[in-house]
Amino acid sequence: MHLRAARAIVATSVVALLFAAHLHAQEPDATTIIRDLDAANQARFDHVLRFTDVEHYTVFRGSDETHPAAEMTVKMTYERGIGKNYVILSQSGSSLIQRVGMKPLLDNEKVINDPAKVAQSWFTSANYEMQLSSGVTQTIDGRACLALAIRPRRKAPNMIDGTLWVDANNHTLVEVEGIASKSPSVFAGTTKMMRRYANMQGYAMATHARAESSSMLFGRTVVVIDYSDYHFELRPAR
Repeated sequence: MHLRAARAIVATSVVALLFAAHLHAQEPDATTIIRDLDAANQARFDHVLRFTDVEHYTVFRGSDETHPAAEMTVKMTYERGIGKNYVILSQSGSSLIQRVGMKPLLDNEKVINDPAKVAQSWFTSANYEMQLSSGVTQTIDGRACLALAIRPRRKAPNMIDGTLWVDANNHTLVEVEGIASKSPSVFAGTTKMMRRYANMQGYAMATHARAESSSMLFGRTVVVIDYSDYHFELRPAR
């Protein structure tokens, strides 16, 4: 009886160890996820020669998110080695908001995507401290996602202190949300930011964004951006 009991204990222990090893093997590897994010950013820069999209900007003021204070639709063209350019297709609403709100947004996107500076805004380990949030998951647009806590290595209006959601299967970028590490102007207060991405031609491309800020001078402002109608020119495969 004692021998049988000992064998049973040993067998149970072996099963428990194998099960624990299996669970450990299924746990995501933070180093691999971060490495894949770094590689995906570089691959997109290397292989996307040109792309265009249509971007619709909507600005809401105060608590009213039903009636836009201003809207603008633009066609954006990106060319590798040149950056981004914009053509306004339509605009409506407050001319003041268009001039002091929307136009600076487009100008800032041009600056960010200057070929000499564009890598400084990527979600990579060179620009952010990244830490996998163990056990934190979420389903976004039908994709199982893992969370990475991110903190920018420098302060800038386009750098986000918050959470990066990545696809649990291929580690591609799905969504980023958080607070801008630096106010975009002396007139704006804390800015909450969110941007969602979809996989297009093998690369994570923005589909929707939202920024919300408030200040004593201007009150609450919400900017929503929807991206559509993408067209790509890719480097030919070798």
